[in-house]
Amino acid sequence: LAYGMAQLHGGVIRGESEIDRGSRFTVILPWDPGGQSASHVPEDEPTAEQAGSQAPAMDHPRVLLAEDNEGNLEMLSTYLRIRGWEVSTARNGEEAIALAKNELPQVILMDVQMPVMDGLEAARRLRATPALRTTPIIALTALAMPGDRERCLQVGMDDYMSKPVGLKELHRNLTSWVRRSRTS
Repeated sequence: LAYGMAQLHGGVIRGESEIDRGSRFTVILPWDPGGQSASHVPEDEPTAEQAGSQAPAMDHPRVLLAEDNEGNLEMLSTYLRIRGWEVSTARNGEEAIALAKNELPQVILMDVQMPVMDGLEAARRLRATPALRTTPIIALTALAMPGDRERCLQVGMDDYMSKPVGLKELHRNLTSWVRRSRTS
């Protein structure tokens, strides 16, 4: 989590260790007040406009992030907002269903293990809602046992990403799903 937060802000973590003395980790973050605005995009990831005419424009796509871990929720929602996404957040499956029905996001990131209602049951219920039947749902989970991916896909999720998830990989995956849903 610390590595992801440092990376999100353009920083690094360095470590040093001495036998019988312990370890020390240093987080180094650049001072860039403009870098925290949603208009700032890191140089290594092109915007939709820079990507060319082969893909539809991505004017502030809407994502619903359902995640009960506050650290993950904060890191992922901050990163996605910096990348230009409109982000709604839910902390359990019931909240996710209510928000999805109200806001009709273009893609849903769904943690599988949440309190009140887990992501699997929430996905089942979202698929039973006509307006959300084709909305891409991506499982975002620490479950990495054989069969977990298949179980997620079986209840109606469209994709599966294991935690810890790379931020750039997440952005590419979300962008790909939004583009697919716009062309279908």
